[in-house]
Amino acid sequence: MLNRSDLSKILKSLGLVFGDIGTSPIYTLTVIFLLLEPTKVNIMGVLSLIFWTLLLLVTVGYTWLTMSLSRRGEGGTIVLMEILNPMLKSGRKVAFFTLMTYIGVSLLVGDGVITPAISILSAVEGLKLIPAFSGISQGVLIAIAAVIAIVLFSFQSKGTEKVAVFFGPVMLVWFGALLITGVAAVADHPEVLLAVNPYYAIEFVATHGVVGFFVLSEVILCATGGEALYADMGHFGRAPIIRAWSMVFFVLIFSYLGQGAFLMGHTEAKNILFEMVYSQAALLYIPFLILSLMATVIASQAMISGMFSVMYQAITTRILPLLKVDYTSDEMRSQIYIQTVNWFLLVCVLIAMFVFKSSGHMAAAYGLAVTGSMTVTGIMITTIFFIRKNYFKSGIAAVVTVADIMFLSSNMLKIPHGGFWSLLIASIPFLVIIVYTKGGRKMYKAIKPVPIQDFLVQYNERYHTASKIDGTGLFFIRDIKFIPPYIAKTMFVNNIIYKENIFISVNITDHPFGIKWQFRDSLADGLQVFDIRMGYMESAADIDKILTSAGIEENVIFYGVEDIMTDNLIWKFYSLIRKVTPSFVQFYRLPAEKLHGVVTRINL
Repeated sequence: MLNRSDLSKILKSLGLVFGDIGTSPIYTLTVIFLLLEPTKVNIMGVLSLIFWTLLLLVTVGYTWLTMSLSRRGEGGTIVLMEILNPMLKSGRKVAFFTLMTYIGVSLLVGDGVITPAISILSAVEGLKLIPAFSGISQGVLIAIAAVIAIVLFSFQSKGTEKVAVFFGPVMLVWFGALLITGVAAVADHPEVLLAVNPYYAIEFVATHGVVGFFVLSEVILCATGGEALYADMGHFGRAPIIRAWSMVFFVLIFSYLGQGAFLMGHTEAKNILFEMVYSQAALLYIPFLILSLMATVIASQAMISGMFSVMYQAITTRILPLLKVDYTSDEMRSQIYIQTVNWFLLVCVLIAMFVFKSSGHMAAAYGLAVTGSMTVTGIMITTIFFIRKNYFKSGIAAVVTVADIMFLSSNMLKIPHGGFWSLLIASIPFLVIIVYTKGGRKMYKAIKPVPIQDFLVQYNERYHTASKIDGTGLFFIRDIKFIPPYIAKTMFVNNIIYKENIFISVNITDHPFGIKWQFRDSLADGLQVFDIRMGYMESAADIDKILTSAGIEENVIFYGVEDIMTDNLIWKFYSLIRKVTPSFVQFYRLPAEKLHGVVTRINL
């Protein structure tokens, strides 16, 4: 029996998790039958493909297999990497799956741009069915969709906590409308219920050759947003999302069956869902159109919030450079705002709208990044289950992965027709990730950190002979075994030694949440190590609070500033990334009046 808390989580998940996949019925069948003749055989084949795609890729692939793998209830591609890498014995395998993770994260960005663009524009295009707007131009529709997108992205810095409470109820009404209209249409042509038989899907693919293979690239649109079930798992936990999906799956199937039934009797239909609703209840069409616009805005908001979470994971696990992060809620740690990501997404969304001009054309670019991300996930979970010797789940995961690869292969046909846009967008974060991670490793070697034993020899000599400054000085280090040269420069070249010196070590754990801190044994007189271990989804603004809680009253905080000199174009790009992104101390919100940067020149 579900209690009130369970019901509340299920309702909230409808708004936060299922917005994308829940608005797919607006455009999926419409896009498929723009190129495919709406015969009964074709309709039954497509409906069967949609049913088995949702069942195999989303229900089996995500809710059963992938969502059983998590770190403290948190999901996502980076979580899979954190689970898998410690299980691998070969360095090459670790490098391979790390690269797969980078690709998966980048493809999510490519997918994230198209989602709000196609969702909002497809809903706005429903205005054409209102007699008063029947002559409206596509340019005006694009402008309306662009304004909605601009308002949506401009609102992000304010935080969504206050309005998010309405997302679930709105989506509940939306799913109710989809179910009612779908069931009503199925009643006119109940034979569409037979589409759950896989025979129709197999026959369609087997008899349509290249056309059938291309249709697969459009069928996958019904499952876009399925990856959000796993990525957003940390918000509510696995159980509420699975329970909500059991309802959403039922609704989506009847909506698609209903649209298929309507199409059988109205083969001339071009915008299937909206024309079906208009024919069923013309008086309720405008409220339904408004509801669809609200649903697509919620779907876009869910994508944006999910993108912020993924980018934050990438930042704190040192995959992406430090970006300015604002925390928009004191209560919900997941409510964050990343300005750079927000405006990058908005610019790309607007470009997509003006380049493709219609939701039908935009579908030519949609699906490639989604299926790429699903394939990466499939390969990783298959490997995890295999290493754990859970051969049954590994076998099922392999079957799902084969299906993912089939959909990915069919979507490759979209590359010359606009699919390259999502790859182009995904290549931007991928390039930044590769340059930033490789540059970071190269720079760490170039700065030539001092082994702790060599450092302590000099430190003990200077501490007991040089004059010391009253108070406490803090120094940030990554690994206690090797001391950054900026510390040696400060103490041994600039002769700045405080009576109390504390090395602060901030380590990001492979768990999403949890903060632990402690003083280690003293390294020498006047020299201590303070170790902080933080989950990768914890607030970076907590560092100063932790220092205060530990009773540390510092006079000054020293940190290293690298002045990179290079003639290599790639390392120049790395240097530019370091210059335009916040420093370590800015990211962790340390008090500016106590900061003192020590410059070290590095040749790369």
